[in-house]
Amino acid sequence: MSDFYRNLKKAELHLHLEGSIAPATIHEMHPHISIKEVENRYDHADFIGFLDAYKWIVQFLQTPEQYALATRRLLEGLEKQNVRYVELTLSVGVILWKKQDLAAIYTAINREAKRSRIPCFWIFDFIRHFDLGHAMRVAELAAERVNDGVVGFGLGGDESRGRAITYLPAFELARKAGLHLVPHGGETTSAQAVWDALKVGAERIGHGIRAVEDPELLAELRRQNIPLEICISSNVATGAVRDLQSHPLRRIADAGVPIILNTDDPAIFETTLAAEYEKAEQLGFSQSELVDIAANGFRYALHPKFRTTE
Repeated sequence: MSDFYRNLKKAELHLHLEGSIAPATIHEMHPHISIKEVENRYDHADFIGFLDAYKWIVQFLQTPEQYALATRRLLEGLEKQNVRYVELTLSVGVILWKKQDLAAIYTAINREAKRSRIPCFWIFDFIRHFDLGHAMRVAELAAERVNDGVVGFGLGGDESRGRAITYLPAFELARKAGLHLVPHGGETTSAQAVWDALKVGAERIGHGIRAVEDPELLAELRRQNIPLEICISSNVATGAVRDLQSHPLRRIADAGVPIILNTDDPAIFETTLAAEYEKAEQLGFSQSELVDIAANGFRYALHPKFRTTE
């Protein structure tokens, strides 16, 4: 790994806590589970395989202390990569589905986050597998914590299971409470999912790579200054793109759409933020361009105190 990318001042804006848990951390939580078993479970060939790995891992987050340990280990690793700001996505919809005590979990992870040298804020996420009522409950819980570390409201899961506009009332509730809207869209289906994200008021869009299929959409993203949170290794590992050289990052950037590099689920995809920048270089970006992309992580930060215009 080049020292240039390791030392580059970076922000991480699209990062799922549950997908960041390294095999060694799972073993630390549950010593009877070997590191090799976790590595085998993380191995996957497509998006459905990734979702299976994700579902497998969340069952081992059982107590607030385990969620806190996951947060601590993640932030320790980010500090070593010179990450200076992070927005962590928490799968609140899954926590509710597991019937866990969100208040206790959030208290534990937010306390842990405040101990880090990295300013760390939270995005509460629900997934398309559940109905509007479930999404509304996640929005309400996020709204209750708008002055306690939660800055965003997101939507993830399998895009084929539901359109973002189905959940418009939940997005409106979150927006009125002062939360920023950052749904996933256009990762595995079509450009329409990106249009849908815009319709619900997205300020940033997770992935969004299918926008490359629609020149009018690229122009609209550029006009509205809506950045795409690009996760190169994730897109390759899930089969969203055929291989690294097929990734549309260069074409999206050349269309004038703001982009931010992120890791998504770094433990499952075996990547780091520094490695994502190195992969972008392989796609034809100069180091000067990548310095500017790194600055986008701060330009488009959700917390105004850490947002810059440089």
